[in-house]
Amino acid sequence: MKSKMLLALATVVLIAAGCSMQKKPANEAVSSIEASLAEIKDDAAKYAPDGLKGVESTLAQLKENLAKEDYKSVLAGAPELTKAVGSLKEAVVTGKAHAEEMLAAAKTEWEGLSADVPKMVEAIQSRIDILSKSRKLPKGVDKDSFENAKLGLESMKVTWSDATTDAASGALTSAADKAKAVKAKGEEVLKQLGMTA
Repeated sequence: MKSKMLLALATVVLIAAGCSMQKKPANEAVSSIEASLAEIKDDAAKYAPDGLKGVESTLAQLKENLAKEDYKSVLAGAPELTKAVGSLKEAVVTGKAHAEEMLAAAKTEWEGLSADVPKMVEAIQSRIDILSKSRKLPKGVDKDSFENAKLGLESMKVTWSDATTDAASGALTSAADKAKAVKAKGEEVLKQLGMTA
């Protein structure tokens, strides 16, 4: 009986010793993963949000296991999560590079449009001013298309104002998209006024 109790006690001591030996590496593994994730978290939220959610979910599970003192599960899951954080870092780098390419393209596009669109608006405004003073509309321009052209011009001015505001705040992709919309509307208005682009 005494030997069984000693054996049981020895087993408990060995298990406790094994657990305490795993506690430090488990804590270090979680801390290391958290530190690696903290370095890229803001960029990951912007460039790889889905990947970030997956990593954070797995990290939360590891931390839960750590709190339950299930060090074996923590140590088993840590390498895979470390690999996932590495993949997330790569996704962030790729996402950033893509965003920079898009921004450079938008900047180039904006520069071209910001030179052309105001001239188009000015030409349309001039034509509308002349036709407004004229007693008779030219051939191919009826009253409805003339009124639609005037409304179109006002719409262009509003959208162009929004585009320039976006460009001034650094939102060049949005600015370029709005400028393209103004240009497309301008081409439509030019036709309504019997003008060529």
